[in-house]
Parts: sequence; structure tokens; C-alpha cells
Amino acid sequence: MSPPTGRPGRPPDAADRRSGPGRVHRAALLPGGDPADGARLAVPGLPSAFVRRQRLTRRLTAGAAGPLVLITGPAGAGKTLLAAHWAASSAPPAPVAWLTLEPEDDAPGVFWAGVLTTLGGNGSVRPGAVGSPVHADEVDPSLLARLAAQLSRRTEPVILVLDAYDHISSPEVAAGLQSVLRHAAPGLRLVLTSRSEPLLPLHRYRAASEITEIRGADLAFTPDETARLLRGHGLSLPADAADALTARTEGWAAGLRLSALAARDAANPAGFLAGFEAGHSTIADYLLAEVLGAQPEAVQDLLLRTSVLDRTCPDLADALTGRGDAEGVLADLARSNALVEPIGHGWYRHHALFAEILRVHLRARHPGLDTELHRRAGRWLGDAGRIDEALPHAAAAGDWEWAATRFVEDLAVGRLFTGLDADRLTGLFSAMPPAVPGLAACLVRAGCALARYDLPGGLEWLRGASGEEAAATASAEALISRAFLWALAGRLTGSAGTARTAVYEVERAALRLPEDLRARRPELFALPLAALGSALLWEHRLDAARQTLHDAGGAIDISGAAEAPETVHPRYEALSRLALADVLSGLPGPAQAHARQALAVAEQGGLAPRSRTGVAHLVLAAVALDRDDPDAARGELDRAAESSGAHHDPVAASAAALWRSRLLLAEGDPLAALAALEGARPPATAHPSPWVFDHAAVVRSAALLALDDPHGAVGALGGVSPHDPLCAAASARARLAAGDADAALALLDALPRGGGRDAGPGIRVRLLLARAETLDRLGDPAGARSVLAQALAAARPDRLRLPFRESGPSLRLLRRRPDLAWAHAWLGPAILGGLPAPHQDGDAAPPVLEPLSERERQVLERAAQMLSTQEIADELHLSVNTVKTHLKSVHRKLSARRRGEAVRRARELRLL
Repeated sequence: MSPPTGRPGRPPDAADRRSGPGRVHRAALLPGGDPADGARLAVPGLPSAFVRRQRLTRRLTAGAAGPLVLITGPAGAGKTLLAAHWAASSAPPAPVAWLTLEPEDDAPGVFWAGVLTTLGGNGSVRPGAVGSPVHADEVDPSLLARLAAQLSRRTEPVILVLDAYDHISSPEVAAGLQSVLRHAAPGLRLVLTSRSEPLLPLHRYRAASEITEIRGADLAFTPDETARLLRGHGLSLPADAADALTARTEGWAAGLRLSALAARDAANPAGFLAGFEAGHSTIADYLLAEVLGAQPEAVQDLLLRTSVLDRTCPDLADALTGRGDAEGVLADLARSNALVEPIGHGWYRHHALFAEILRVHLRARHPGLDTELHRRAGRWLGDAGRIDEALPHAAAAGDWEWAATRFVEDLAVGRLFTGLDADRLTGLFSAMPPAVPGLAACLVRAGCALARYDLPGGLEWLRGASGEEAAATASAEALISRAFLWALAGRLTGSAGTARTAVYEVERAALRLPEDLRARRPELFALPLAALGSALLWEHRLDAARQTLHDAGGAIDISGAAEAPETVHPRYEALSRLALADVLSGLPGPAQAHARQALAVAEQGGLAPRSRTGVAHLVLAAVALDRDDPDAARGELDRAAESSGAHHDPVAASAAALWRSRLLLAEGDPLAALAALEGARPPATAHPSPWVFDHAAVVRSAALLALDDPHGAVGALGGVSPHDPLCAAASARARLAAGDADAALALLDALPRGGGRDAGPGIRVRLLLARAETLDRLGDPAGARSVLAQALAAARPDRLRLPFRESGPSLRLLRRRPDLAWAHAWLGPAILGGLPAPHQDGDAAPPVLEPLSERERQVLERAAQMLSTQEIADELHLSVNTVKTHLKSVHRKLSARRRGEAVRRARELRLL
């Protein structure tokens, strides 16, 4: 550096004249010298709105027990204020000497003159015994040795705080400071504040755990600290305002303080903080002066150009600047805490607020350049295989044709429907102008429309992409994308034929693709299969639907991508629709298991409720209804309603309306149930669904029965499938209510496949109850009791209470046989509460001669349900002779001569 001269505005004093060229200006650092320089030796004062942060001062106190504390962070991060607050408090474990450094202190002589002055000022050393530097650009090693020796003899250490150490870049100063710190131990503790890491051998201190580091992330304000800072500026704002300001500034102290000062003068402080333009504010002035303006022109250019990126790497930055120096520049910016931080693997990011201000400055300094930079960034990222990062830049540049083409060629159309960023992608491409040409743009528009359940719009764009001219020049990727979208259209229209053709075309076009590309996009094969399964389900082809839905899960398993985010949605869809197939088959147990598995997949995969179709919750609602748990059913229906699919997907929307109507009917409001059925009407664009029609007719008939309109109930079932067990049970009940028991029995006897015995319990129980009611009406009480016992046995494993509660004649049968009812305590008080207690003998029951075996208990339970010996044998998969042997043993052990007596004594002994 140039030799010091007298300060402007005053003549050189005697000391200046005696020093000559190269001599140190010590007078300015001594008491009575220049007041501005003297202030460098004092701990800075704190602003009135200073926020005391104990989490950081406690770390400082603990760190000061060791040799080195390093506080690093960008400009305005609060480094100096943190150290000043701590130094001025009672927290330091030893006396504190403070020195604020300036650029001229980078010379060894000047630096050590300042250090000696501050240490001498608080009595930590005797300057006369140490000496003083003679020249500005050098210091005698013996002087540093004497200083270290004197400090090492102290009975208690001294804490030396060197503020703004980033002004020091001299290797000689760093080497001298390291030497003094090492040889003065344990008499010296060093606290450095700096924008960058010092030249000290920090790796040694880290390896020995002798350094405490407080970095920019630690200095960032928390939302609670932001709220306290705002209150200190007289601003009392809602918690969410502090949270939002913390997020926008990333907790940057200077940005928070400047924002608070500006908001204090605003008419609406909360509104100001929510929407202030960072690029035109005192924050911008601060950053542009302190950070951007401190850099060379080439570095400024790189910062401005890379501000359009969320993150950058050297090669990408070079593509934007047209130079080749980005690697070194970015590394230097990160080391100097210039609001550029490394995020791993050679990538960097700007501080969000800094980037926002840089973008405004870029547009002001170079109008229109940001569009070209976005285009370059999009092309570079696309070529690097980073399509997710490339698309927003292409959109910002208006480079839509390229964006759509790359999206389709990357087989990414499926991601409009799957993965955690489906909403982001559909939102991005929804801004694409209609005039953008090309097959790819047409397919992307169709995908966006179908993802929003805009079926007419999706079909229009799909038909435009399916002409002969488009097919003639289409790539394999475009053909797969088009077939994929047709499969989803088949799901929304309920057309299994459309979906099946599309699945075939997907599989055929996939043969032209490299194996690795197919493996990367498992959703393109699983989701069409799930769509086909849904369409088959809509058409009530349950066995085919199950097989296809299982195939959809298999396609994911074969790909080895079961944990990929893109497979979460197809796995959820396949499992939830398998659950619905189980419900429609009357299998509540498997339905509940599949539904819970589907929800577990969605939860573990992070699939938001609104991104689901709600089918799994609808299945759980149906199971809860059959178990007569209306509160649980209502909760599941409400959760299903949170998803967009529950309102637009034909399967989900129809099931939601049907189950809601059933719930209202179970709660005793048949008129509301009839009104709710209107929602079960399929969309005009969908094919008719047999099961939706049949189930709606069953619910309508039950509601009319509840309104005492049996003939209307019979008429409501006109047109339903005569061979459907559920419809047959409902028709039999309606005809019984209308007084035609013979017609009811004929309906039940006409059922194929053994009269519904192959149906699941959810359907079979209703069939059995209808038959029991019919037999009782026709004067066959014994037959009615036997069938009623079968219904109870079939309902017991799944606790199917609702079929009994909604059937008045069945309840009358139970009242006539309370022993049969009370053998099924699971029916609960809603049913059992109205029944008389079972008959009790006054005599004490004889003791059990020996315990019943488990098989004997099972036989006895079914005997109590009035099942015949043959029926018990069928139920337990035993021979009739084996059942008879067990019954004889039960009679012997219970001292009973007949089956009825054995059942009664078992109840008295609480064995049943």
C-alpha cells in the first residue's frame, strides 16, 4: 500500500513528521487521536429495536471457552450486532477487547498496531514490554512472540473480537495471527466476524473440535424473532405476516430491518409487507451498493444474468454469459458470502431476495435480455436432461413449441396426472397460447384438459391429434402419449372399448422405444391399465376389472419403480378401484383392506387429498354404513369430497352420491335420500353404467318403502337386472310390502348360481333376510328361522348390522326368537335393545364336566344359530358324521339331552 500521509483537512502532526515514509500512524489508534479511529476500539452500540437472540449468544459463550469462534455471513446478516450484544453483556466468560477492522488494516504493521492498542487499552498486555510495529507493511516476528508470551502468562484469558475480518486478505497477517493464537494459549480467545472464511488453518481447528462456527443459516431470523423485531419497530402484525416476511427475506437481518422501517411509514403495514416491490426499495439500494456494486464488472454481469435461474452451475452460467470463467467466479462469490451459496455437486443459488432485486436491475439495465436468457437456460437444461427445470424457462421465454416437443419426446405427458408436481406442470402448460403449432402442443393441451376433468376439451384436442396426417409423422413417443391420453379419456367416459384399444396401442408403440426409456416411465403403462380397469368397473364387469387392476400394479412391480413418485397415483388408483370392486361384490373385509392399502400408498407417497379420486374413502364409507356406523361413514364421505375426482370422475362421483343417499336413508331421512340420488346421474359424456343404475334403483325403492309407498318401491325397480342378487333382494322386499309374497319368492328362486350363495356377505345377508321374511310371510316359520340364522352367521364376521336394522320384518323375526338374537351380541343395542332377554331357568346350571374344544365351540355356536347339521357341516367344511360326533360330545360335557338344552346351558355358563 502507499505510504500513509496526514489525514485530509488537517496538517501532519509531529508524530507524522517523525515517522517518515513507511512508518506506522499509531496516534490515530491511541486515546486522544482521531475520534473516528478511536471508535473502532469500542464495542458498537445497539439499535433501539435490537432483537436479543439467546440461542446465538449461548453458542457464543460456549464457543469462547475454546480458542476460536467464527461468525460468517453475508452483508447485513447481523454478525457485528450479535457479537456486540454478546460482548457488552455479562455473558462473556472473560474480559473482551474489540477492534473493528478496515481495508487499510490489511498491512501487517497497521493490523498489529491496532491489536496492541485495543489489548493495551483494556489492560490485557503492557505495550511497553511488547513494543510496537515500525513499518506499515511488516512486523517483527519477535514482537509477536513477546505478545504471545505475555498473553500466555495471564491468569485469565482475554477475548479479542476482530470485527469485519473479511478486510484482511494478507497471508502475513493470517500467519501472524495463527502463531499468536497458538502460542498464547490459554491466555487468548479469538472471535472473528467475517463475510468470508479467513486464511487461518480452519481444518485443523475443526478436526480438533476447537472452533465454534456461526454461519449465515444460523444468523437467519426465525419467524418468532421476526415478529419481535416488527414489534420493536412499533408494528403489531398477525403471525402469518411475520412468517411470510421471514420466508421472503430468508431471515436476512438487514432485509427485515429495512422492511420494518419502510412498513412503519405505510398506511397499511401488513399490506405493504405482503406486496412490496423489493427491486424498488431501500433493500435494493443496500444490496446493489453493498454486494453488487462491490464486484468487478464481469462478476456483476454474471450475477445479473444468472438471476433468472433458481440455481446454477458453472457450465450453465457460462452458457448465459458467453464466457468461460464461471467456475472460479461462483466459488469466489460463495467464499465471500456475497449472497451466493453452494448447494452441492457444483451447483449454487442466489439468496431469494437478492435474486429478485437482481432481476429487476437486469430488466432496467438490459431491457429484453431476460427473455433470451430464459430461452438459453431452457435449451441448456433440456439438453442436460433436466426437463423439469427447463420447462419454466421455456415458458418464460415463450418457447412453447420447443417445450411441448421436449415434454412429449421425454414421455413426460403422464406426469400431468401423476407425481408431486402434476399441478405445477398443468398450470405451466395451461398458459400455452392456442396458436402454438404441432402435434406435441396438441397432445399437451389435451393432457392439461383431461387432468382438469375437462372431457369435452380433452376429446377435441385428442381428435385433432389423431388425424391421418398427424399419425403419419408421429414418433413412437408421440404415439404412446396419444394412446395414453385416449385411455384416460376412456376412463372418464366409462368406455372400456376405448380404453382397451388405447392400452393395446401403448404396448405396441412401446416396442419401438429403448428399454431404459420405458423403464423410466412406468406410469405410462400402469395408468392406462388402471383406466381400463376403472372403465370395466363402470360397466360392472367385476372379474375383468379385478384382473386388469392387478395387472396395473404388476406393471409397476415389473418396472422396479414401485417407490418412484410417478407410480404413486396409478398404485393408489388400482388399489382403490380394487376396493370398490370388492364392495360391489359384497366383500367388506377385502374392500376395507384394499382401501386402507391405497390410502397408505397415497400418504407415504405424498399424494395430496385433492389430487386423489376419493374412491378409497368412498369404499370405507360403504363398509362403515353396512356396519351401521353413520358417523364414520359421514367422515369418510367428507374426506372423499376433498378430492377433485369425487366431483368429476364418473365412478367416484356416482359412488359418492349413492353412499350419501344411503347414509341419509339410514339416518331416517328418505326425502333427502331421494334428493341426493340426483348426483348419481352419470355425466352426459359417459356411457350408462349398469351397477350405478341398479344401485340407484335399490336405494330409491328403499326410500319409497320408508315413505310407505310399496307400489312406488316396486316400480322404482323396473328395468334393473333380474339376475342381480342385490336387486332381487330389494325387489322381493318391495313385493312383500305390496302384499305379493309369492312373487317375492319366485324372484329369489330365479336367481342363478345357487340363489346367490356365491355372493359376498354384504349381498348374501340381504338375500337371506329377504328369503327369511318371505318364508315367514308364506307361513313357514321354521324355514324362516333357519334362514335368519344363516343370515346372522354370514353377517357376524364383518359385523354387518345395517341390513338387519333397515329390515323391519327381520327385526320382528328376531323378536320372536330372542335366544337366537342374543347369541349375537355384536348386533349391538340399536337392535338388541328392543328385544326381550333370553329365557332363564331358575335352577342353577350344572357344571361343565370338562372344557369344550375349539371345534366343539364352533359347532355349538352354529347350533345356537339354528343351523341344521348339514348347514353346520357346510359352514365348517366338515362331514355330517363329524358334526354329529361333536354335538354328542357337547351334550355330554354340558349334561344336556337335546341341542336346545345344550345351547341354553352354554348361555347360562357364559360359554356363548
